[in-house]
Formats: sequence, C-alpha cells, structure tokens
Amino acid sequence: MVMLELDRVNIAVDGRPILHDLNLRIESGETHVLFGPNGSGKTSLLMAIMGLSRYQVTSGTIRFQGQDLAGLSIDERARLGMGLVYQRPPTLRGLRLGELAELCAGKSHSATVNNQAEQLHLGPLLQRNVNEGFSGGELKKSELLQLMLRRPKLALIDEPDAGVDLDSLVLVGETIRKVLEQPAADGVAPAGLIITHTGHILHYLCPTASHVLYGGTLVAHAAGAKILADIETYGYGKCPLCRSQIQ
Repeated sequence: MVMLELDRVNIAVDGRPILHDLNLRIESGETHVLFGPNGSGKTSLLMAIMGLSRYQVTSGTIRFQGQDLAGLSIDERARLGMGLVYQRPPTLRGLRLGELAELCAGKSHSATVNNQAEQLHLGPLLQRNVNEGFSGGELKKSELLQLMLRRPKLALIDEPDAGVDLDSLVLVGETIRKVLEQPAADGVAPAGLIITHTGHILHYLCPTASHVLYGGTLVAHAAGAKILADIETYGYGKCPLCRSQIQ
C-alpha cells in the first residue's frame, strides 16, 4: 500500500517559492530519511505535507493512501492517521501534558498514558504545562509520547536527534523504532519520514531509503542509509550521488 506520494510538488512559504518538482513515494511499513544542509527546505516539506497554513502547495499533488490532501485542514489530516513531531514544539500554557496525552490516547485508559510516560521518564512532567520549561530531550520525548499514543499510519519526524544528550538520544531512538514497528490504530504497518541533519538517530533505526534535499529539490535517492557515508566524506556539494543533479 502506498502511504505517501508526492507527484511533481512545488511548495511556497508565505508566498515565496521554496521547493520545486518533488517526487517521492513511501510504502506502508517503510522508513525514509531526509538529509540536506540547513535552510534547504526539509522542515518546510514536512509542514506542507501536514497542512500548516504558511506552507502552500502551489502545484502538483500530495496523496495519503491514495487520497489527494488538497484542501484538507491539519486536523482532518491528523484524523486520517498522519502525525507530526516538531523540531521546536510550542509551549501550551493552560494545558497539562497529561491532559494532552489522554486526548491523544483516545479510548485508552489513563493507565496507558502513565505507562508510556514512565517509559519515557516523563511521569513527573504530566502535571506541567505542555513543553513549558522542558529541556531539549524532554521536548522530544513529550512529542514522541503524543505520537505513540496516537499510533499514526504516517509519522513525520523533524530532527529528533537535534539538541538531545546521549542518554536521551538512546531513548528517543528506541521510541521512534517502537512507533514505526507498532501497528497503526487500524492495524496497518505505519510508515515514517524522518529528517536528520547529523544522522545520529540512524544508530537506532534501519531506514528503507534515504534522500537528499538540496537547492530546493530532491537530488539523490539511495537504499538504506548508504548515502550518509558519502555526505560525511564529501559534503553535499561533492557527494557522488548528488553531484550530477546539483550541477
């Protein structure tokens, strides 16, 4: 089953063209990784897929399980089974993390929320406002707690290894693996699209494929995480898999 498909997609942010001619296909059960230098538009791509208003698809089509997402709001996309982990999630004053977690869990009991929170070492934070005063690692784990409880069909995860200490990175990596291994709410095998700048998260994941976003478009594709070694050795501009498209 095709979970996510981009067909010649062009994206503008606040009316300014950012990304062009994007083609991507992610099947159920697959995990794809997106590399690219700072400012290349990786986050913009995830935001556009999720439907945030600043990010407009100016042409082309984004489909989720065969359904065209054009015109669907963020909450409608979430109800279809899409979930987003922000790199820098907002603080929500007046809403406790435990309350938000229970909303994400839906029909699950509070015991499920407490159990998952304890696994992520977030138990003491359930009574605090969402993300208020959280450390970098706590922010990532707060986002992943919500994602785990929702059991999405498609997980869009933005730089889970950024600003996280080594102890937290182990827990973040293992949690993402669990999210991508557990069946979604309707029993289908979930898919993931993960942005990483450093590649550290790949110590805990085995991606199906990896891609490079450079200069506003996808310039390279490879099976697994092989492309990371080329990027580390040559940089993006001289990466053998990227060079022909960049030039």
